[in-house]
Amino acid sequence: MKYIYKSIFMAALAIGLTGCGDDFLNVKSPTQTPSDEYFSTADHVEEAMVAAYDPLKWTDWGMGEYAPYTLLSDIMADDLWVGGSDANDNQNWHLMMNYSATPLKVVTSIWVEGFSGIKRCNDVLEDIDRGISDATPAQIASWQAQAYVLRAYYANWLWKFYGNIPYYDKNLTYPYITDQKTADEVYDFMIGDLEKAIELDVLPFRVEDTEAGRVSTAMAYMLYAEIVMYQNDRDRYPTALRYMKEIIDSPQYDLIDNYGDIFKESGEWCKESIWEINYISQNAIRDWDHPLNAGGTVVPTLISPNNWPSGADGHNGGWGFCPVRKETYDRYSPDDTRRDATCWNVAATGIEYNKRYQDFGFFLEKYAAQADGNAGQKASGELNYNNNWRIYRYSEALLNAAELIVETGGNVADAKTYLNRVRKRAGLQTELPATLDNIIEERHLEFVGEGKRYWDLIRTGKASSVLVPDQYGYRTNTWSANKKHLPIPQSEIDRSQGTLTQNPY
Repeated sequence: MKYIYKSIFMAALAIGLTGCGDDFLNVKSPTQTPSDEYFSTADHVEEAMVAAYDPLKWTDWGMGEYAPYTLLSDIMADDLWVGGSDANDNQNWHLMMNYSATPLKVVTSIWVEGFSGIKRCNDVLEDIDRGISDATPAQIASWQAQAYVLRAYYANWLWKFYGNIPYYDKNLTYPYITDQKTADEVYDFMIGDLEKAIELDVLPFRVEDTEAGRVSTAMAYMLYAEIVMYQNDRDRYPTALRYMKEIIDSPQYDLIDNYGDIFKESGEWCKESIWEINYISQNAIRDWDHPLNAGGTVVPTLISPNNWPSGADGHNGGWGFCPVRKETYDRYSPDDTRRDATCWNVAATGIEYNKRYQDFGFFLEKYAAQADGNAGQKASGELNYNNNWRIYRYSEALLNAAELIVETGGNVADAKTYLNRVRKRAGLQTELPATLDNIIEERHLEFVGEGKRYWDLIRTGKASSVLVPDQYGYRTNTWSANKKHLPIPQSEIDRSQGTLTQNPY
């Protein structure tokens, strides 16, 4: 089920019909309801809540830019190339991959989309503060918890990519300027939001199928562990471990038997899935001139081989971005079922297509364009594939727990069990000891194309030794600590009236 899209159309319509209102005019529209009046009933606040989820799906194509944040994370790591026609095609991506982005040549849409999400979460919380005439205490608590978790999730995008950002938990008024916070201060805000949401204790541990797409307690736990581990906040490691164990011990989550099935349409919201970002092709109306409409995703088009014969080998073609590195394919043991479920070996098919830049014959099977993957769409076939993004999975809870046990000096036997459960599901019978290096390498194999690897290398101190120039001359720079954050887009510096300081890069 992809519940959250059932309501987005109505929420967008309602928000579009309300007046923004400028206080200095002191004029009431005869045809439009002011927003503070409109969002004073339970039904209308629910519309605002659904609208707060909407920016989750924008990053693949929105604000005039392709920026699927999971793939951007992986091209800065060591599993995917950028591809395309040449090094000038999606040039910002190539510069990010080589740690040479500039304030004028850097991804900007994640900045806009992340702050759009934060603003919409603030809207909900401010609606609650003003008072809702017919809402129950349970509804109010649920909206608050959802808004806190989503706000932390959007801030996490900005925190990881840009680090030192403006932050606000009350929406700004003209001239819409606020203080820049350090990355450590932003971390404190995110942790505070998650702790408030968890303390409310109103979110379901797992959402019902009819609510698929909403945040849950388990999702909040995963986000908490992610940011605590990235911050290396050891004081909170025991709490993060406790949360991971709650997920592991819950009968509501488990590994599924076949790794490859996770990424099929039938695998969406399976027992392994803790949280996904929903996309849907049926009746999708997302189009080039309306990229923020609800519908499908462009990612399968972006990452599939160019001029691939339609339906050949069960796939459609695309634009040839994000080809998988040959070294990634070779990293897997031949008996590791994750290899073929992750790496589509197009070279082995013998099928002719247009081989583009950095193409070594491997593409990301997890999100490749399936032959019927955009069935039922009503607008642009390229934009409307039916592939949910898998954000948090049960296997990550296992590996998080294993790592946290090792880091806190806990029961290493449990850590070994968690690590080898992931390996055995992949068909690997040899058990490994639960060392930090073994756990990080298992994460590497488990999450190719899911946006985990780059951040793992940074938080474990491995980035400067792993992210080095390659033998092909594509990456010529070595990652260093001043590359941890992207440069803030110059357009944002210019708007800030001197309140933003540029990141060192």
